[in-house]
Amino acid sequence: MSFADLGLIPELLQAVTDAGYTEPTPIQRQAIPIVIAGNDVMGGAQTGTGKTAGFTLPLLHRIARHANTSTSPARHQTRALILAPTRELAMQVFESVKTYSKHLPLRSVCVYGGVDIRPQQAELRRGIEVVIATPGRLLDHIEQKSINLSQVEVLVLDEADRMLDMGFIPDIKRILALLPKQRQSLLFSATFSDEIKRLADQMLKDPQLIEVARRNMVSETITHVVHPVSSGMKRNLLAHLLRHKPDTQALVFVDTKLMCGRLAHYLERSGISADAIHGDKGQQQRTDTLEAFKSGKLRVLVATDVAARGLDIDELPFVINFELPHTAEDYVHRIGRTGRAGHHGYAISLVSSEEKHWLSEIEKLIKLQIPQEVVPGFDPDPDFHEAGSRAHRGRRPAAAAADNEARAAAPRSPSRERGAEHGGGDGGRREPAREREGMRTSPRRGRSTIAADGFDFSKPYEPVNPPVVVAEQTQPTAAAAGKPDPLRRHQRPIAVLLGGLGRK
Repeated sequence: MSFADLGLIPELLQAVTDAGYTEPTPIQRQAIPIVIAGNDVMGGAQTGTGKTAGFTLPLLHRIARHANTSTSPARHQTRALILAPTRELAMQVFESVKTYSKHLPLRSVCVYGGVDIRPQQAELRRGIEVVIATPGRLLDHIEQKSINLSQVEVLVLDEADRMLDMGFIPDIKRILALLPKQRQSLLFSATFSDEIKRLADQMLKDPQLIEVARRNMVSETITHVVHPVSSGMKRNLLAHLLRHKPDTQALVFVDTKLMCGRLAHYLERSGISADAIHGDKGQQQRTDTLEAFKSGKLRVLVATDVAARGLDIDELPFVINFELPHTAEDYVHRIGRTGRAGHHGYAISLVSSEEKHWLSEIEKLIKLQIPQEVVPGFDPDPDFHEAGSRAHRGRRPAAAAADNEARAAAPRSPSRERGAEHGGGDGGRREPAREREGMRTSPRRGRSTIAADGFDFSKPYEPVNPPVVVAEQTQPTAAAAGKPDPLRRHQRPIAVLLGGLGRK
């Protein structure tokens, strides 16, 4: 089957041909005809299967029927709205829209937080048919009346599961209340949970479910491996693995922004080209870092889950979990950055004894027992296997259970939730608790994952830089040398002053 068989207009077929695509993927074959017909869709496909084109192509097909070449902003009403949870994913969708609409008289814009809102306002006031936005920044534009959603014909929620995780439900409900009731709604997600399906029942009208693979299935082109290691030797093992594969790129995942920056700095000091991407970095910094990584100038990109959401990197060979995610579904999202479009990829996880229960949950979710390989010289803690047997019996550490209960019971602030994608750089908004600097939700509290600085690969347990020993004072003090102490002359005036303060 070709794209022409799906009923797309000639302008879109020409854009697809220019992009080098010849055959639609399974999700595209199923979704495009249904969306063109005007039906609501709940679509699910693993990352890297062409999900974005599955909704952008038919969306552009539908609104192109009434495209207007006039220069008047009034002739270019917002008719399609695509919501994405993060800046990177919104930009990725925006690039797809620009690619496919280049032969159409349609205008598109991408709005997100962390940058000056005024250029976005000026762009929106020119008249835009397709708006790709993060929820928090879209609400900012709504409050400042720089966008009108009354003419929206098609709504798309991309990565809906991540929107749930990041606490965007209140924002999404506010946005839905401003949209016309007569519209087409599409919900796409790499994974589906029961909560997602309940949300779809509220938002979609008689949706057609499209799943090209079973829920939470990982690509067959990915090879999984676990390296058991003590938490204190993780950095050394990571450098060791990267040192022995000098010609490959890797995306390394960590839990917190603090660890993200520290690990990238450590790799740089070890002679490995690396940089970090997280919510505290400015948008221009994040864009420059991503471009350097995509172009091959940067070998290792250290990222948090939120910052890396939506990264689309061709033929990325390695994804390394420096720290296992605390939600099993996030493992699917992480490793989905490799093994894309039929290319082979490797998913490597460095697992300490404290993380063994998370590994058990991941294996249960993806229905795969991941092989474990101990790297010589990097043995795990003695209680690693004991921790694993406890996890398989279904018992979690008490600290993790307490954290989960507290997180579920804690009230959520809408203003705090709205700023998750802004990285703390837009009006004081902050990212979710798991992304805040220095905070963790794992049972590893009180234990450092920072190893000794430096690493000699021939002697993995000996640091390159020995600790600095401060020599004892050998020079005589002023008093010992028989000289007057310059500080002593201040003692009497101070004593007099204090005495004077106590008098009436």
